[in-house]
Amino acid sequence: MANDPQGVDVSRRPLLSVDNVSLEYKTPERRVRATHEVSFDVFPADRFILLGPSGCGKSTLLKAVAAFIEPVGGTISLDGRQVTAPGPDRIVVFQEFDQLPPWKTVIQNVMFPLLASKSLGRGEARERALHYLDKVGLAGFANAYPHTLSGGMKQRVAIARALAMQPRILLMDEPFAALDALTRRKMQEELLALWDDVRFTLLFVTHGIEEALVVGNRILLLSPHPGQVRAELNAHAFSFNSQGSSAFQRASQRIHDLLFTTPSQQGEARIDPLRQRAA
Repeated sequence: MANDPQGVDVSRRPLLSVDNVSLEYKTPERRVRATHEVSFDVFPADRFILLGPSGCGKSTLLKAVAAFIEPVGGTISLDGRQVTAPGPDRIVVFQEFDQLPPWKTVIQNVMFPLLASKSLGRGEARERALHYLDKVGLAGFANAYPHTLSGGMKQRVAIARALAMQPRILLMDEPFAALDALTRRKMQEELLALWDDVRFTLLFVTHGIEEALVVGNRILLLSPHPGQVRAELNAHAFSFNSQGSSAFQRASQRIHDLLFTTPSQQGEARIDPLRQRAA
C-alpha cells in the first residue's frame, strides 16, 4: 500500500475524475449536445468501460479526456490536475487500422513517439520498443512494414506503441470493432493478459455489452443521445469463462434494459442497484 505524506492510500484516490462534463459539437445548422453532466472516477489499474448505444457521446468523452475536445461544462482532472491540453500521460488507440505510418517499420513506429517527445535517446527507445513488442507477441515482426501485417497485428503494434510511452492512462476507442469475431476475441484475451502483466489503467469505449463485461472491471452505462449516466456497475465477477452462464446472461439483459428503457420505466433510478465502488 502506497501512502502520500498525509498517510492517504494513493491507490484509492481517483486517477481520473470526470465531473459533470457536458460536451457539444457543431453541425452546419446548430450546436448539438453530445453528453450532459456526466461524472465518473477511474482508479489506478481500473479497466473502466464507457458503454452505450451509437451516438451517446462515449467516444466524444474519450476525446475530451485526451483534451482533443474542450467541455462546455464541468471539469476533467488527472492526478488532481485539470486536463487542459493533450499530453503523453494520456495515449489513445483508435479503431482504425491505419494508425501506423506505412513508411516506418514496426519498431520505428513504436519508437517514433518516444523520439519525437524526446522522452528517451535512440538506444533506450529501441530497447523499450522491443520490450513492448515482445509483450504483445510481435518482437519477431520488428522489422516488418505495416502493409505486411493483419488488422489484429496492426492493432497490437498500436497498443505496444501506446504502452511504450508509459501513459498514466491508456484510452481505447472501440479498438476491436472492425475485426472479425474470432480476431476480436483473440485481441480481447491478449489485452487482458497484457493487463495482468503490466497493470496499466484503461479507459475503454465500446457499444458491445458482452465485450464490456469481459474486458472491464467497472462499467459506466450512458443513455442514448445526449449521453447521460444511466448506471455504474462492477464486472469483476465476469470473464471469458463465465460467458454462457446464467449470471452472465442476467447481467447482459440487465444492462440492455438499463440502456434501452427510459428513466421513467426504471422508476427514475440512474444508479443501478448492482453498483459498487471498488473497495
